[in-house]
Parts: sequence; C-alpha cells; structure tokens
Amino acid sequence: MRAVIDTNVLLSGLLWRGAPHALIEHVRDGTLSLICSPALLVEFADVIGRPKFGAILARSGVVTERLLGELRRLAEIVDPPPLARAVSRDPDDDIVLALAAAARADLIITGDRDLLALGSHSDIPILGVSAALQRIGS
Repeated sequence: MRAVIDTNVLLSGLLWRGAPHALIEHVRDGTLSLICSPALLVEFADVIGRPKFGAILARSGVVTERLLGELRRLAEIVDPPPLARAVSRDPDDDIVLALAAAARADLIITGDRDLLALGSHSDIPILGVSAALQRIGS
C-alpha cells in the first residue's frame, strides 16, 4: 500500500509514540510505502526548524539533519506537476493532493481538517491516522 502522509502526521510519528508512530513503523517494516515530494520535504524541514521544536529535539537528542535523512531514506520521492485547478479550501494542501494523484497513492493520511473534509481526491481516500491504521491492518 502506498501513502502520502502529511507533514504534521510525519512529524508526530517520527518524534513521539502513538498512532502516527505506528504508521512510521509500517513504513519501516515495508507494510506501507511512504511517498513524499521535494515540496513536502521542504515543508517538513521548515516545520522542524521552528523554535518550538528546537527544545523538543534537544531534550530527545534528535538531530534535525538525521531526522530529515531518515525521512528521505524511508520515502519514495516524486516531483508532481501542480493541480490544474485549486481543490482544497487551503491552497497549500493542494501539494499533497497533487503528489497523491501523480504517484497513484492508495491513501492520503492526514489530520488536516481541510483535507479530511474532501473525503477523497482522484479516487484516493483521505483518512485520519486511526482509520488509515485500520485499513492498513485489514
């Protein structure tokens, strides 16, 4: 199964335990293939570089470059063309939708309300973490 996982879910999965971490474990064991784009990697680097994460990373002994390197190793990188027209209420979310469509993903996994409100895009289900874990497990 191939999935696009949005930045906040990826960040939570790489830094903490819980349901998002279970997704990352599925990626690590090969049950789930992670698809990422150069734009999402830049977004992830921007978010992880915010001051509020500096203290979290320091306390946990995580080095930003190592975290980014792990993400690059885990992911298949696809550089999609932009969507022909805006789809999401939040235009920034269209990069996730474009990636999923171009990579022929099976799932989009997110906690983003604007994406979840769509339900699907290009026949690709948009699911929250718990629903995605149920689908992966079945």
